[in-house]
Amino acid sequence: MRGRGRTTACGHDRGPDGPEEPAALAAVAAGTPRGARFAGAERGREREGAGPAVARPPDAEDRRTVAEAVRLLLRLRGQGRSGEAHALLAEMARGPAVRLPLAAAQLERAGAGTEWATLLWEVSSLPVPRLVPAADALAAAGRGDDGERVLRQGVARSAEEIAGAVSALCDAGRGREVRLLLDACVRVRAPAEAVRCVTGDPVRMTPLLLEAARGVSEDHYWGVVHALRVAGVRGV
Repeated sequence: MRGRGRTTACGHDRGPDGPEEPAALAAVAAGTPRGARFAGAERGREREGAGPAVARPPDAEDRRTVAEAVRLLLRLRGQGRSGEAHALLAEMARGPAVRLPLAAAQLERAGAGTEWATLLWEVSSLPVPRLVPAADALAAAGRGDDGERVLRQGVARSAEEIAGAVSALCDAGRGREVRLLLDACVRVRAPAEAVRCVTGDPVRMTPLLLEAARGVSEDHYWGVVHALRVAGVRGV
């Protein structure tokens, strides 16, 4: 006859046949984790919402949440539960940007570099207004290569989507993020494609695009100037 579950010294419930999966696990598989394991995720999203992103150092809650998520991720991989592991990585990508460098450090210490690569890919798929703060947080933590990688992967989406995001960021007063995004566009896209990212609001965005292009190189600058003229943008 099966006995009743008990609580271990680590505070996790154990069932009669081994560890009882936390209630949050079913939600992880659905991509919407809840409970103590993910406490603070929604508060973090509110802090990184539509308004100007405010940089902050990681706190104890960030460290605890990341450590628990990494432990769960490694356990899921060890049990061959790849779908749930990937869902957890996707949820980690959607969390507060300040937690990404913490996740990188813990995954690398655990010898799980491939998990970090997958997490970065998930980050690059975020909506653009959330993508830029993520890249910024990585750069601020000394992981500039990862930040650039995320931006370059992220701006490979449609020019129309980038154009809408650039305009929204500018409306929100997030000029620094607009510049980071346009810099990535200039580096990754052909000049004509980069120009398509600003033609919806050329009066406001063209000077910013030219500034970004000049910051990359003179060749990029004149390539963008030519593409703007071909597109019929006046005043170039």
